[in-house]
Amino acid sequence: MRMTVLLLALYLLPAWAALVSGRAAEAGAAVLAGAGEAVCFSLELAGGICLWSAVLELLERCGAARLLARLLRPLLARLFPRAAGDGKTLEALTENVSANLLGLGNAATPAGIRAAQGMARLGEPARDELCLLVVLNTASLQLLPATIASLRASAGAASPFDILPAVWFSTLCSLTAGLGSAALLRRVWP
Repeated sequence: MRMTVLLLALYLLPAWAALVSGRAAEAGAAVLAGAGEAVCFSLELAGGICLWSAVLELLERCGAARLLARLLRPLLARLFPRAAGDGKTLEALTENVSANLLGLGNAATPAGIRAAQGMARLGEPARDELCLLVVLNTASLQLLPATIASLRASAGAASPFDILPAVWFSTLCSLTAGLGSAALLRRVWP
């Protein structure tokens, strides 16, 4: 209910200010122009997401995703020992991490939800692993930031992928900090 009131205030207060200041026509034109730009931006972003989702699908069909999952399994089995005992949970976990590595957060979300549901079925001892999954998804080491590149391309960037070194460094730092914090807090609150 509070969010409804907040959103209503965010719509009504500017409209009231435009009416009081006598600039209602200008405000209406700006709202319509902004809505049109938002639709164009959304379509451009959707095109980029569709492209990279298709690339992920091709990787799955040619077996490269399975190879990546096979390479990640030993690491994930070490990070998530209880989840590694359940094949479906581990499969969803590797799919989630693989999609995040490719910068496809939208494709990683369903796999992350399946992995979390599988961990929840394992019971109370999997609580730490579930928290670690949230940390991994939040920090999300990205080798290829596809969604960000799509955003940059739609905004007119000449070279959308020129941010790779900065993305690699920042996501590695956030992942290291997240894993370190999770390990520390696991010891503090067993």
